[in-house]
Amino acid sequence: MYLNKYDSVKNLKRALGALFLSKSYGIIIFYLYLFNKYTFTLNNIKTEFTIKDLENFSGIKAHTIRIWEKRYNLFQPKRTDSNIRYYDMDGLQKLLNVSLLYNNGLKISKIADLSEAKIALSVRELVFNKGAESQASASFKLAMLNFDEGLFNQTYNSLISQTSFRNIFTEVFIPFLNEIGILWQVNSITPAHEHFITNLIKQKILINIEKLQFLQPNKTSRKFVLYLPMNEIHELGLLFLHFELLFHGYHSIYLGQSVPVENLNDLQKIFDNVCFLTYLTVEPSKETVEEYLHQVYDEVLKNSNDSLWVLGSKLAQFDADSFKNDQIKIFKSLIDLLNNL
Repeated sequence: MYLNKYDSVKNLKRALGALFLSKSYGIIIFYLYLFNKYTFTLNNIKTEFTIKDLENFSGIKAHTIRIWEKRYNLFQPKRTDSNIRYYDMDGLQKLLNVSLLYNNGLKISKIADLSEAKIALSVRELVFNKGAESQASASFKLAMLNFDEGLFNQTYNSLISQTSFRNIFTEVFIPFLNEIGILWQVNSITPAHEHFITNLIKQKILINIEKLQFLQPNKTSRKFVLYLPMNEIHELGLLFLHFELLFHGYHSIYLGQSVPVENLNDLQKIFDNVCFLTYLTVEPSKETVEEYLHQVYDEVLKNSNDSLWVLGSKLAQFDADSFKNDQIKIFKSLIDLLNNL
């Protein structure tokens, strides 16, 4: 019975989407979809949020949210049977809308005078003027919280109609994924939320990689071999680098997750002038980054012309300036590496 209700809402949204698409109003559908009043209450989905959760999602301090509640009656928190305050999905969505208007220069006193319908309309007008990127992060957050693949794809399709996949990844996905990492650390989302949204992003990267694999590389003097250390599974950044290398015409070989160091020697038996590229997010954990880099040098790079490029959040614990090795290059960020291609 519950699933039937859920499916009926999804079918209604799809019908509305088809109706508007037939009139070429794709961008309008996205925002009607984003701000409609249907909110799913699915099993195991977080639908109650603390004020700290609201702060984490919106970037608006909890103290400020409380002031807005008391002074302007902007939000109406609910209470549990034990009298603990919480906010529902509608409250979170309203705060995301309010924060977008506020961060774009509209005074909170003016926003408070608007009806909820007018707030939604003002957001749509703002997005039409400034582009879909300005609201994409909020939309992706709602898609993640509701495990709503339809909303994710609707948001992505709206973005791709206005800009390139490369721009979406660097300007939207990277900041969004950084936010997701923080939300996970402070327990505002669960691993299920993170896995759901990252797998959807991964699908988009793979689709765009496949398009490039039909093209022959035109920069073949150096071979890039992309891999993750043992027990490292966070591969979105590395996958995007694979896309970028193919996009720039390089010969790129993607090995993926959890590759033993000694296996890298197999590539050296076939290719000369190899640049190994790895992304350290949580691994290595049983040894220091410096110990891992020395291992790669001793077992793979030593007595060769090959090199290793390294990046990832794990390097925050590593003093790159004091590490000296001509065959190993450390990058501060994905963008930093892309600028070196």
